[in-house]
Amino acid sequence: MKLNTSLFLFLFSVLCPLVSWSADRHPSSEIYHQLLKLRETKRVLYIAAHPDDENTRLIAYLGNKEHVQVGYLSLTRGDGGQNLIGKELGVELGMIRTQELLRARETDGGQQFFSRAIDFGYSKNPNETLNNWDKEKLLSDVVWVIRNYQPDIIINRFNTIPGTTHGHHTTSAILSTEAFSAAADSNAFPEQLEMVGTWKTKRVFWNAYSWGRPYEPESGSVYHSFPVGEYDDLLGTTYAQIAADSRTMHKSQGFGSTASVGNSEDVIELVDGEKFKSSPFEGIENRWDNVAQGDHIKEALDKAIEEFDFVHLDKNIPALIEIKKLLDNVDSSEKWVLDKKKLIKEIIAQALGLKIEFLAEKQQAYIGEELSSTLLFNNPSTVPVELVKIDVQGGNHSINTSLTNNEVKREPIRLEFGKDSPISQPYWIENEPQENLFQVKEQSKIGMPFNDPTVSGKVTFKVADELLEMDIPLKYKYNDPVDGEVNQPFVVLPPVQLSIEQEQVYAISGKPAIFSINVSFAKDIVDGKLELIGLPQGAYKILNEFSLPGKKEKVYQLSINGDAKLGKTTVKAQYVTVSGDVFDTGLRHISYKHIPELTYFPKATFDLIKLDLKMSDQRIGYIPGAGDDVPEVLKSLGYNVTMLENGRLTKESLVPFNTVIIGIRAFNVNDQVVEQFNELMEYVESGGNLIVQYNTTASLKTNHLGPYPFDISRKRVSVEDSPVEIDFKAHKVMQGPNKIGMEDFDNWIQERGLYFPDHWDEHYVTPISMHDLGESPSKGSLLLVNYGKGTYTYSGISWFRLLPAGVPGAIKLFVNLIEQGNG
Repeated sequence: MKLNTSLFLFLFSVLCPLVSWSADRHPSSEIYHQLLKLRETKRVLYIAAHPDDENTRLIAYLGNKEHVQVGYLSLTRGDGGQNLIGKELGVELGMIRTQELLRARETDGGQQFFSRAIDFGYSKNPNETLNNWDKEKLLSDVVWVIRNYQPDIIINRFNTIPGTTHGHHTTSAILSTEAFSAAADSNAFPEQLEMVGTWKTKRVFWNAYSWGRPYEPESGSVYHSFPVGEYDDLLGTTYAQIAADSRTMHKSQGFGSTASVGNSEDVIELVDGEKFKSSPFEGIENRWDNVAQGDHIKEALDKAIEEFDFVHLDKNIPALIEIKKLLDNVDSSEKWVLDKKKLIKEIIAQALGLKIEFLAEKQQAYIGEELSSTLLFNNPSTVPVELVKIDVQGGNHSINTSLTNNEVKREPIRLEFGKDSPISQPYWIENEPQENLFQVKEQSKIGMPFNDPTVSGKVTFKVADELLEMDIPLKYKYNDPVDGEVNQPFVVLPPVQLSIEQEQVYAISGKPAIFSINVSFAKDIVDGKLELIGLPQGAYKILNEFSLPGKKEKVYQLSINGDAKLGKTTVKAQYVTVSGDVFDTGLRHISYKHIPELTYFPKATFDLIKLDLKMSDQRIGYIPGAGDDVPEVLKSLGYNVTMLENGRLTKESLVPFNTVIIGIRAFNVNDQVVEQFNELMEYVESGGNLIVQYNTTASLKTNHLGPYPFDISRKRVSVEDSPVEIDFKAHKVMQGPNKIGMEDFDNWIQERGLYFPDHWDEHYVTPISMHDLGESPSKGSLLLVNYGKGTYTYSGISWFRLLPAGVPGAIKLFVNLIEQGNG
């Protein structure tokens, strides 16, 4: 099919988002390595379900030894996972893990893609997974990526055998093998063919593994082994080390890795496609053979590689310019050609040592604001470079200056952000998700790892009479006294933002919910009114409205009275100006040093939680684990919560607290609770109430978690509405102070619980039994015991998800666990 060139160029820019350009730290060996990649035309697509599923050893080997282009398609962004480094879950965790994947690909040399699937948590089989995901839509996403990326072979991380691993994993292999055929079929998803052509991949494999055991092929299997432990003289490291550095980018999952030493292999086993004898790339054409002047391009590449000057890089410029001229004559909109044209420009800039930056005077601007910026262009080489112009915001800024011998040009540029300027919202959350899929309206954006920079400039410069154009993103750069130079993405903000004091607003036992909403303005305060949508008429009133002195901000203090219904109600807030403009988003920043700072604009909503709860005036001590928002929920309920993060835990220091709660995975990450376990048990024995939340089997620092022994397993109940059976007479927490009923286990989210104890001492009482369909019941979700004068609870129930989500029944049950300490 003949493609529209301008359309494909647009697709190319979407699927390959711009990155910050700087030629710093590109030694000659790396530039030579890039030339080897420029010559190679083979492409591999690796497919799995989540961030961190990818085999970084194989990606690093293929990309850096074989010099093939490797892409990784992760079905999800990891939104349903857990977070070892902070409290972010859901969409925010997905944003963090997306950026961690991008850092991983920068490390191992691959590209990154995503489908629209939302990670809804652990799934035990593909049937359960596809009950949550629309298979046809996800299959179309995988086909779309294949047709765009045009891989020669596909490698699945997992096989299609149900029950051997996470249901999402198995589903990724099922979709991949079906997409392998569908991508080449013009009858499959024909609407895509207006933008891309069909594509026939040669072979599809799975990355065969046996959970740490040597690969044992079945009779008739066709497979190939890659020596992924080899040392690369050019890069000065092993592929295993590159892989470990890449995997260590998955910090939110606690996947810091140490490279294996010595020989090691990775095996891929043929699933479908043509058989081969010696190589999985057997019979795959060199793409240069199918383009105009392909032989001349190959000759020019071979010559540039053979005669590459590692000491005087500028002496390579004539050969590189010749390659660029030949590539410019290739009239093709195929993605691999566009990739090569982009790469040769980067290699030329690297060989010259160019430093090109487009810098804003501050990190963010509001719509309607003007801003100063600077184009910085430095040419340290002896080869003259003529800086011609920069195109930005649809305007042409002529420069026309020649630079050489480390000369620097700083060109001031004034930027304006009109009413139609796009804000810096991640594209996949622009619309409300539906049925565990992100709603991406533009077909061309499907597969994108992240947005293009909100603002970028196309810089044109001339080398040896040859014009080169490069897209340079606008960024903000500053010096940190500890970290030195820090570069952050530039952000465009909406002119009005709403900030709600809390995501859950609680009306407990007839008391009205009192809270505040702040409305911030970019410039002057704009007259208007605040509205709450989703409550009955008269259910709320504005107690006070005032402006903060010296700030462009209005504060609304509100009260929600008893007219709201019991349970959880989602309420939307919006600010309507006198001119009729409606603003209904907030502003959130996520900041970690290993990824760029993230900014997004969530809808200004909150959950009203109205409950009739019997609660006492308790003091609670909270010992943090891997990070959760449970303490904030307890404070909102009215409890006095103190974080016990520093200082020794002794029986005396714990005496003031009626209840002590230990956060999630504390026995995995918090040495204090392990070292001072005996003191915690003394606290219980003396009359304290201790609640321990779930821990994982991996990296468990101790097996002593309670007053009597029990073993943690990997058992979990992954479906949130799975059957529950309760012995209401087994323990007092099921009876009061708030009576628990079966209805309190309705409307849970994502899962029931995880890492349940499997075997426990007979002293423990286990009043709750739950299980996923087709499995045996497990009573390990809640272990209760009296010890000395006190009470002890261990629970694998997912309180860390349920309480911040405002699930009424879960809140009621957790309050009962706390109220054991009311003695």
